[in-house]
Amino acid sequence: MATACAAAGLRCTVVLPAEWSDGGAAAATAGADIRLVHGVYEDAVDESHRVADTLGALDGNVDGPCKDTILAGHGHVVDALHRELGGAPAALWIPVGNGTTTVAAHHRARLLDWPVALHAVGSSGNNPIVTSRPGPYRTLPSHDVVTTEHNEPLVNWHALHGPEALTAIADSGGAVHAADDDELLAAQARLGRYGVNPNAAGSAALAGLLAHAEGTPVGGNQIVLLTGR
Repeated sequence: MATACAAAGLRCTVVLPAEWSDGGAAAATAGADIRLVHGVYEDAVDESHRVADTLGALDGNVDGPCKDTILAGHGHVVDALHRELGGAPAALWIPVGNGTTTVAAHHRARLLDWPVALHAVGSSGNNPIVTSRPGPYRTLPSHDVVTTEHNEPLVNWHALHGPEALTAIADSGGAVHAADDDELLAAQARLGRYGVNPNAAGSAALAGLLAHAEGTPVGGNQIVLLTGR
């Protein structure tokens, strides 16, 4: 968001948990005003809603007034993938935090009438989308989630698009997978050998596919979505 606002010449305020690894340094480098709160991700979201209201600014959260536009934007990657594969059936592996990208990908694939099985990969034990399957969506006790420098974007006790993400995954014929920090780091290191350098959490989709392939035959088009830098 900070990078996009800088490119558009807009002011940007980013609210983050104070305990997160870089303290907002990356967003500050992009020109954003950084505000830190004590607590977890959800506390930062709540504070950012209040900040937007106080400043009279546009609330850019995925559960805010821009929700539909954000979902549409996240779905653009599916158009590019569809063009590349010509509409052939595929499995799409996606890092999951709030579930926004998963929901957006499903919406777009359905509009394209493209058979894509969605496989969401989140932090083991630290995301309700991961822990709820195969049952209904259930939030986690906030004190049960463990945030590290490697799993940060994948961790929350309430995924803002969690229920919709679980519905999208089930409807697509996909599944939910868990990856611990060691698996995230191993996937990151493997990608680095090919000159691809996402952060550890952004390597979650590959971590999930690698673990899945150890016990299940994998064939056809397997698409791994990498996020983060």
